[in-house]
Amino acid sequence: MIQVLDVTKTFDGFTALSNLNLNVRKGSIYGLVGTNGSGKTTILKHITGVYRPDSGSITVEEEPVYNNLRLKQRTGFIPDDLYFFGSYNLREFSKFYSSLYPAWSQERFEHLLQLFELDPKRKLSRLSKGMQKQAAFILTMSANPDYLILDEPIDGLDPIVRKLVWKFIVEDVADREMTVLVSSHNLKEMEGICDSIGILDHGKMIIERDLDELKSDIHKIQVVFGDTVENPYEGLNILHKESRGSVDLLIVRNPKDDVSRILEANHPVVLDLLPLSLEEIFIYELGGGNSEIKNILF
Repeated sequence: MIQVLDVTKTFDGFTALSNLNLNVRKGSIYGLVGTNGSGKTTILKHITGVYRPDSGSITVEEEPVYNNLRLKQRTGFIPDDLYFFGSYNLREFSKFYSSLYPAWSQERFEHLLQLFELDPKRKLSRLSKGMQKQAAFILTMSANPDYLILDEPIDGLDPIVRKLVWKFIVEDVADREMTVLVSSHNLKEMEGICDSIGILDHGKMIIERDLDELKSDIHKIQVVFGDTVENPYEGLNILHKESRGSVDLLIVRNPKDDVSRILEANHPVVLDLLPLSLEEIFIYELGGGNSEIKNILF
């Protein structure tokens, strides 16, 4: 388990993280989302031991991560800003990785090389960004990490390669109980693979829940009542409401059964109740005060 407890970090007077809490269950895929500058990359670099928090704690399996060589040997990290030694090719880099990671598998490295069809003799610094991402994935997965930390892992990859990357990640989670923490702006793909979601805003965690639970408790509703009804929404947790003629448009956060029971008690003429996608939830939660952003939901 990865646990971040009340972590705060400042850089030159700027608060990048503020009393941040984050919990990733063993053998799960956790998606971290947020706008640019929300602190996603900063917390990932804390979890991998690159940064040290000003206050709070970060533990993996109840051990502090900073300066913990044993945990680093079991953790794979693919940052968004990749760096490779200028003169190294993929074959040479594999020797470097094998010296760092005790669980390195040369057999798996050779297998992934064939699947991704990369030339192991080409200098990595001369590859395209997409090919460098593939090379980083091959090296990291060949190390057989117990913990995989990914920052925008599919940025620059074509759809076929993206599916191949996620296939191997999901298989390792199922077969080895690998724990994955991934930050990405591709919410549609995150929605398809993640067990839990954390939404960051200005260095703070505003929502952290299982994805299925998050989606089951927030709904988009269109409702029309034939007669004037006094307080038809009493008992609902309404996050947003607007009217267009006789149609009321709402975003509510309640269990589906409660929503149906409360609204149907007033005999609506029209009642459409739909779960929101992760992208819609993200837009609403982070654009909550902006009416133009809210209107995207409708």
